[in-house]
Amino acid sequence: MEGFDFDVIQRSLKYLFFTGMTFTLQLTGLAMAGGIVFGTLLAMARLSKLKVLNVVAGGYVNLIRSIPLVLVIFWFYFLVPYIGAWVIGSDTPVRVGPFASSLITFVLFEAAYYCEIMRAGIQSVARGQVWSGYALGMNYWQTMSNVVLPQAFRNMIPVLLTQTIVLFQDVSLVYVLSITDFVGAASKIAQRDGRLVEMYSFVALVYFAICLSLSYLVKYLNKRVAIVR
Repeated sequence: MEGFDFDVIQRSLKYLFFTGMTFTLQLTGLAMAGGIVFGTLLAMARLSKLKVLNVVAGGYVNLIRSIPLVLVIFWFYFLVPYIGAWVIGSDTPVRVGPFASSLITFVLFEAAYYCEIMRAGIQSVARGQVWSGYALGMNYWQTMSNVVLPQAFRNMIPVLLTQTIVLFQDVSLVYVLSITDFVGAASKIAQRDGRLVEMYSFVALVYFAICLSLSYLVKYLNKRVAIVR
């Protein structure tokens, strides 16, 4: 450890956390929210009695889950501008920007995983709850939104948080687009100062600390949910 430069880490803390980590947390939070909303709709479509909705939602989930995330990131980054141009009838690609492109990518990708989590959560609610909703005069959507989904969300909170930990780690892949997330910020400093070992070791330590803390939170929530049940 004699040649390990701790000073380069100390000098870079402000840039790493206020620029890099801020971007990482912002993208993680927005992607989580969008993924859960879209994933819930996909889960309801997969459980629908309408064959068309079931097949389309199932096909989307299976397709997305079979493609590497880094490929999806590249695909949307280069394709979304042309899709936008086609939608508005423009001759030139729409300037979407790396952040918007990354957000669209993660929302659509993570929705496939949140969908399966929500589907399992919905199916964990006793069917008697559904029939009770129908007996009170509610239709399918009212029963799902007022009776089933609140219980499903409560049951799935630990699993949803586990998937969010995975999402937090996956966000580091935007580094391949030269976006300044936490890993990207550390990489720029490492290449500028020639301190790759120090910076990447610090990044690994920060990710380990955050993910370990969230893992203990998942265990705590599992115990709380188990007590309620």
